[in-house]
Amino acid sequence: MFYIIDILGTIAFAISGVLVALNKRMDAFGILIIAFVTAVGGGTLRDILIGETPVSWMKDMTFIYVVILSTIFAVAFRSKIDYLRKSLLLFDTIGIGLYTVVGVEKGISAGLHPIICVFLGTMSACFGGVIRDILCNEIPVIFRKEVYATACILGGATYFLIIKLPLASDFVFIIAGAVVITVRLIAVKFKVSLPNLYKDDY
Repeated sequence: MFYIIDILGTIAFAISGVLVALNKRMDAFGILIIAFVTAVGGGTLRDILIGETPVSWMKDMTFIYVVILSTIFAVAFRSKIDYLRKSLLLFDTIGIGLYTVVGVEKGISAGLHPIICVFLGTMSACFGGVIRDILCNEIPVIFRKEVYATACILGGATYFLIIKLPLASDFVFIIAGAVVITVRLIAVKFKVSLPNLYKDDY
């Protein structure tokens, strides 16, 4: 289940990267690069921080193939994907939900404190998108008022709240990931955002 979640997260993030690159009208090489850094950027930083090198995608070519195939799929069927902004939101949200769980589990495997594991999961989920947005000359979503990293933190906390319950680990993964996805989608749907610290909203 853990490996499947990692692969699904890679697919979701790769497609979200392709959608951003298409919006920016990049060429084929640019689209592939953006898809790649979006898919593996957060996981690469995570693995480096916990001293797991070479990083996961360097040890398993499956991740490379998944990114390439996801890119080809998204480009080939871009005309079938209506409302790119909504599609981007969906795939990006699925990606952060899945990668939060992967990051938390990696932290647990490394013997880290639960709070650090939650931060590691949040970093795994968010930093691929940060790199994507910076390369595409956008303000990263994590630095806006939107509920983004907060959703990851809540999902990571949920993981540790329910891990003691008599549930199979697969269900713990699914529930924690679902919390991230649900919180993010609800926040977007009802325009919930973090408080603005400035008096004037420009």
